[in-house]
Amino acid sequence: MAVAAALVLTIPGSPAHAQAPLRIEITEGVAEPLKIAIVDFRGAGDPRAAEFGRDVANVVSADLESSGLFAPVDPAAFIQADVGFDQVPRFADWRVIDAQALVVGRSVVEPDGRLRVDFRLWDVFGEEQMVALQFYTRPENWRRIAHLVADAIYEQLTGEKGYFDTRIVYVAETGPKNARVKRLAMMDRDGANHRFLTGGESLVLTPRFSPTTQEITYLSYRDGRPLVYLFNIETGRQEVLGNFPGMSFAPAFSPDGDGVVMSLARDGNSDIYLMDLRTRAQRRLTNHPAIDTSPSFSPDGRRVVFNSDRGGSQQLYVMNADGSDPQRISFGEGRYATPVWSPRGDLIAFTRIAGGRFGIGVMRPDGSGERILTESFLDEAPTWAPNGRVLMFFRQTPGERGATRLYSVDLTGRNLRLVPTPQDASDPAWSPLLR
Repeated sequence: MAVAAALVLTIPGSPAHAQAPLRIEITEGVAEPLKIAIVDFRGAGDPRAAEFGRDVANVVSADLESSGLFAPVDPAAFIQADVGFDQVPRFADWRVIDAQALVVGRSVVEPDGRLRVDFRLWDVFGEEQMVALQFYTRPENWRRIAHLVADAIYEQLTGEKGYFDTRIVYVAETGPKNARVKRLAMMDRDGANHRFLTGGESLVLTPRFSPTTQEITYLSYRDGRPLVYLFNIETGRQEVLGNFPGMSFAPAFSPDGDGVVMSLARDGNSDIYLMDLRTRAQRRLTNHPAIDTSPSFSPDGRRVVFNSDRGGSQQLYVMNADGSDPQRISFGEGRYATPVWSPRGDLIAFTRIAGGRFGIGVMRPDGSGERILTESFLDEAPTWAPNGRVLMFFRQTPGERGATRLYSVDLTGRNLRLVPTPQDASDPAWSPLLR
C-alpha cells in the first residue's frame, strides 16, 4: 500500500497572483459549495494510463463532493475539455461556466511498472497555480492516489487537513434481530476495498483503531464471556489483551498507542482501567459504586471523558488521565452515552437519549456549546474523522425488518450522507490518515 509523494511541480512563467487567495471558510453556518472543475487526467504511454486517469479524476470528484464543501461542475459544461497538463488553462472558458477552481492531471505507467499521477490545482479567477504534486504507487493502489489528491486539494482550499485517505472498521451484521451474526469488517472511507476481518463465529463489538492504524482493539464474546482482543491488520494475527476475572467493555487506545483504556466489571461494579500494552499492567482510574464506562482520551493524553450514572442518571464526565478530579459536563435533557474526544481536542461527540429518540451531538470539553447534529429512532456510536470536522455513526430504523446503516454528518449537521456497506453495519471507527 506504499505511496511515494510530494514532489512539487511548478510552471515557469505561470500567471501572477491577481486577487486574494481562493479559500473556503469553514464555519458552523451554511457554506456555499465551491464550484470546482475536474478534468479527466490524461494518460501517457501505456494504454492503461488513460483508464487510470479517468478513474482517479472520478474518485477525486466524488471525495470532494461528499464533503459538502465542493460542487463539481458537470463535465458536459466544459468548454476547454482538452486542457493539457503542461499548458496554462484558458481561464475565461472556465469563468464563463462559473468554475472557481480547476484540477488537471495526467497518469503515466512508468517503465518499471509503477503508476505516476501528477496534478495541478488552478485558481480560475486569480489565474494562478495553487498547488502541483506528483505521486507514485503500484497500479493496484490507484484509489489511494485519488484520495491523496483529494486531500491535497481539500487542504489547499480550506486550510484544514483532508480525511479521504482513511479507513473505516465496523461491525457487519446479518441474520434475524434475535440471532445476529456480527463480524469485523474494514473498508476505505468511501466504501471501496471492503473486506471481512473475522468469520462471525463469535459476536464482536466496539472496534477501535490504534494511532498507527496497524492494530484494532475490539470486544468479542467467546463462550458467553466478553474478551478484549488486539487485531493486527497487516498480519491478521489476533491476541487476547488480558484474562480479566470480570466483564470488560468498550476498549480504546491511548493517544500514544501504548495503552488501552476500558471498563472492567469486578465484584459487581464497573470502573475504568488503563492497561499498559508492553507490560500488561493494569491501573484503576475510577473507584465508584456507580457504572463507569465508555472512556475516551483527549488527543494530548491528559484527560479522559467517560459516562457514568453516579449522579443518578447516565451522564458525561471528564477526569484527569490519572483518574483524579472527575467533573460532570452534561446537563441537558435525557441521558448521554458513547463520548468520543475530537482529534482537534476542541469538542466531544456523544449519543443523547431523550424523548424516546437517539441523537448525535457535540459539546466543548467543559460542557458548553451543546448541539445536536442528527436525531432519529436510533442514532448511536459517533466516531471522528481525523481532521475533527466530520462524524460517522450508525442509524437503526424501527421494526423487525429495520435496517442498521452507517451515516456521516459534518459539524453543521446539514451534510448527512449514507455510507455504503454490503450488509447492515454498526459501531464504526474512523482511522487516522494512512500516510
